[in-house]
Amino acid sequence: MSVSAEQVTLRPLGVADAGPYRAFRLRALRENPSAFTSSHAEESASPLTATLRRLADAEEGPGALLGAFDGTGALVGTAGLKVPRRSQERHKGTLYGMAVARGAAGRGIGRALVREVLRTAAADGRLRQVLLTVSEGNEPALRLYTACGFEVWGREPRAVLVDGRAVAKLHMVRLLDAAPAGAHAR
Repeated sequence: MSVSAEQVTLRPLGVADAGPYRAFRLRALRENPSAFTSSHAEESASPLTATLRRLADAEEGPGALLGAFDGTGALVGTAGLKVPRRSQERHKGTLYGMAVARGAAGRGIGRALVREVLRTAAADGRLRQVLLTVSEGNEPALRLYTACGFEVWGREPRAVLVDGRAVAKLHMVRLLDAAPAGAHAR
């Protein structure tokens, strides 16, 4: 499942990627604290075994955790697909952990990651929709998700508190069994 474009390769992350993944995630949490529900302080205090567990769960499936690697082999982006194990929720997945390194922004890496998550979800055969949340005010992310066919279905006020400041989250959905009106999954 390797996809190359603009000298960037997408592939599933595994336990062998624990070090680079943890460093990338901690940097993303530090640089964009309002974009995530986890905080840098919480994640940096958690042991490496928590990262290994997250990667092992992704390897086991269902779902996936993808990494984008540049021509030097550096991890420059991540996105995951989490799928519930309960039978009555097994039709929906959640896109999570979407991040692109600041130095790699604007190269289409985010779009490639989202499209690969959607391709992985569609290939599953049981998934009918993919959900995500995006922080209100994160216009670049909102534009990306909208361009990939996601639609806002709700707004959660004060979804997270970042340094005492309330941040709302927009809830979005991308139906897999019917293209939403106005979808541009380029």
